[in-house]
Amino acid sequence: MQKYILTRLLLMIPTLLGVAILIFLLLRVIPGDIVELRYAGTSSYVPQETIDQERALLGLNKPLWEQFWNWIAGILRFDFGTSMWTGRAITYEVAIRLELSLQLAMMATLIAVILSIPLGTLAALKQDTWVDYAIRIFSIAGLAMPSFWLGILMILALLILFQWLPPILFTSLWVDPVKNLSQMILPALAVGYRYSAVATRMTRSTMLEVMREDYMRTARAKGVRERFVVMRHGLQNAILPVVTVIGLEFAFLLGGLVVTEQVFNLNGIGQLFVQAVTRRDYTLTQGLVLLVSFVFIFVNFVIDLLYSFLDPRIRYQ
Repeated sequence: MQKYILTRLLLMIPTLLGVAILIFLLLRVIPGDIVELRYAGTSSYVPQETIDQERALLGLNKPLWEQFWNWIAGILRFDFGTSMWTGRAITYEVAIRLELSLQLAMMATLIAVILSIPLGTLAALKQDTWVDYAIRIFSIAGLAMPSFWLGILMILALLILFQWLPPILFTSLWVDPVKNLSQMILPALAVGYRYSAVATRMTRSTMLEVMREDYMRTARAKGVRERFVVMRHGLQNAILPVVTVIGLEFAFLLGGLVVTEQVFNLNGIGQLFVQAVTRRDYTLTQGLVLLVSFVFIFVNFVIDLLYSFLDPRIRYQ
């Protein structure tokens, strides 16, 4: 097991290196750069010498291999550089937004788990009954409605019925928990419901498949209580694909909620991602892509380790 963990951790290095090379080259393929974009908004003529000086200050006049090496060398020293647009450290730009995005992802994932696993299991046990149909309608509605549109409906409902709107400015959970939760609960519900629909469908499908297995009939024939049959034999074997779906959704939530953050006025990682790309901020975009890539790789690693605990038949040698 220790050898497997060490091998997986070492394999993260070439994967992240490949991502770094790819994003570095793709950003340079796009026509234009941050200097041209910055001066494009001015109405006056800017001489080429001024543009060249700005590029030299940002290091854009150096060969590509040298720019890439300087960036990788900085990462090896845990120095991700500074933003080309704001001039602040990338670690600072990410840190002031990571708490918000991480809290939203964790709350939405928790809501998705609370909704999906019981509802998916119940739908499988009550197959083709009104309970099953109601849960399927509930999950299909979640798949059909974008989370940002559901968020808009929530805000309008609170405004029309109760004349109340959630706080606009983000407050840390450690400063004022009540104010923080009053702002974060609505986007967490909107996003959590959207992704619980996927997990509910997956739970129902896997449970239906497991319920038809021979060992389930054998357990019932031996007189095992139905609750233990469902929980120990059924859900424990059906949960592996659900864990995979929930884990990947959690990784996606850290950087993929751009429109939802805009609706609820949340300045998170998703908003920062859009700003970095539109401003052609190479260093910030590269740092954010590496961060999201690392989260996806690490979540996959954790999911693989969870497999061995959830299913005793799985052993990594």
